[in-house]
Amino acid sequence: MAYLDKNITLLPGEDAARIEKQYDSLLTTSRSYYTIPRTAFDSYRVKRGLREADGTGVMAGVTRVGSAHGYVVSEGDKYPVEGVLEYRGYDLRDLINNFMSENRFGFEETTFLLFFGHLPTADELAEFNELLTVMRRLPPRFTEDIIMKAPSRSIMNKLQSAVLALYAYDDNPDEVTLDNMLRQSIEIVARLPVIAAQSYAVYRNAFYHKSLNLHNPHDNLSTAENFLRVLRSDKKYTEAEAHLLDLCLVIHAEHGGGNCSTFTTRVLSSSGTDTYSAISGGIGALKGPRHGGANLKVQEMFDEIKANVQNPRNDDELASYLLKILRKEAGDGSGLIYGMGHAVYTKSDPRAVLLKHFARQQAYEKGYGDDFDLLESIERLTPDLFCAFKGLSQEMCANVDLYSGLVYRMLGIPTEMYTPLFTVARVTGWCAHRMEEYMTAGKIMRPAFKCIAKSRKFEPIADRS
Repeated sequence: MAYLDKNITLLPGEDAARIEKQYDSLLTTSRSYYTIPRTAFDSYRVKRGLREADGTGVMAGVTRVGSAHGYVVSEGDKYPVEGVLEYRGYDLRDLINNFMSENRFGFEETTFLLFFGHLPTADELAEFNELLTVMRRLPPRFTEDIIMKAPSRSIMNKLQSAVLALYAYDDNPDEVTLDNMLRQSIEIVARLPVIAAQSYAVYRNAFYHKSLNLHNPHDNLSTAENFLRVLRSDKKYTEAEAHLLDLCLVIHAEHGGGNCSTFTTRVLSSSGTDTYSAISGGIGALKGPRHGGANLKVQEMFDEIKANVQNPRNDDELASYLLKILRKEAGDGSGLIYGMGHAVYTKSDPRAVLLKHFARQQAYEKGYGDDFDLLESIERLTPDLFCAFKGLSQEMCANVDLYSGLVYRMLGIPTEMYTPLFTVARVTGWCAHRMEEYMTAGKIMRPAFKCIAKSRKFEPIADRS
């Protein structure tokens, strides 16, 4: 019983084999109804993936929150440029460089910027941090009733259910005024890191029989510090580790309105639904391996390359294995070299550039220098291999996922937490886009789909073969 044996409860006398056979028969007859010829998309000028033929995105909205820029279009032609990511008009590079040069945490300031539209003064930031400290505390018995009960093998799914559960602890969950949505957004941003870290502790205990260590956040610590404190059994971390994690949070906080999870959040928000439902939808979208789950795919690919390439410093040997991945002879069979290429960025992904720059020193200090070098080699060799294999001539750059997984590994963050950690950061952007969508767009999103099923006459049940 490949499909049903672990997911149904049989009563005495029920025939499991017969039920499975019935299911297989239904599955076989339904397959033809889930196929659409590729030609149909072209015939009806469908923008698959909401993208034009040249890869540019279909214009679906207007925003002031963030901008991801990687090419220009002039007289119908697309030209690659160095990637730029802006938060409320501020270049991410300027934000990161200032946070790092002043040796201070930046995620809270970034959240303030995305929520309120301007960089805070010192007093405003102090007041906001105090607000986050208060809101970081989970509702009474939330850990026991929501996180500990019904442990999930997917931390992402647990985050979804936990965010939805917060609705029940909100005395005013459905009001969609700006002040109420803002209050809910700050609470979610403050609480999600604690929920994620505690969910992992329960996961370890439930599925791997490890000791259950549940920690609470500490007042007057940054989001990055509290995440490491709650995640780790001994609650210990170094300042350098916390600052590197903070860098990751800032880099992942926002990426424009068109990425899959943010667009999902905006679509849900356009319907007028509550904040918790909209953010839960964003989490579901981010989980996918074509989106936030790609960092896990990079690590799987990376470990496979290390296991099969005897001398990673030999370009010919490494290139030969990368070509096997492209040919679907290695890797997960998708033909993708994960961590390379992006829908928007062409010459460079500014997030990857920043993460690579600031993580390099710690990689060598923590004994991950060889791994870092291997990633750089993959980044250097893949573009030419890809273009030669596909017969194309185009720019290709490393995306942020190529390096984020190694950074998380350097920080001792388990692989199950890679995408949840992405969620902890990106929820900031989702909330800002949700508020903007509801306050400004004014229409439910309702694109068109062409139905190509032929009309059929109803047949009485006795006449059906």
